[in-house]
Amino acid sequence: MGYSWRVDETYVKVKGEWTYLYRALDKKGHTIDFYLSATRNTHAAKRFLGKALKSMKPWWRTGAINTDKAPAYKSALAELKAEGKCPPDTVHRQVKYLN
Repeated sequence: MGYSWRVDETYVKVKGEWTYLYRALDKKGHTIDFYLSATRNTHAAKRFLGKALKSMKPWWRTGAINTDKAPAYKSALAELKAEGKCPPDTVHRQVKYLN
């Protein structure tokens, strides 16, 4: 098991337009990756998580991804695992306030 990530999204205004900011943090609060999206759905969550996982160094493997209970994360991680883009032993913890 490797590091754990805290993943969440929030709604922010960028250049006068409202958009979703997805971000992943390590346990020390350092940003691993972020993604801006006009939508908050499985497709956006999958693009963000895929981008974050792709940027990972081999020795910096995630062991657990903590998210809120948004169903998009569960679907996105299942799809990424099925495609081989997420390590199969990565634990997904969906707990309100844990992320």
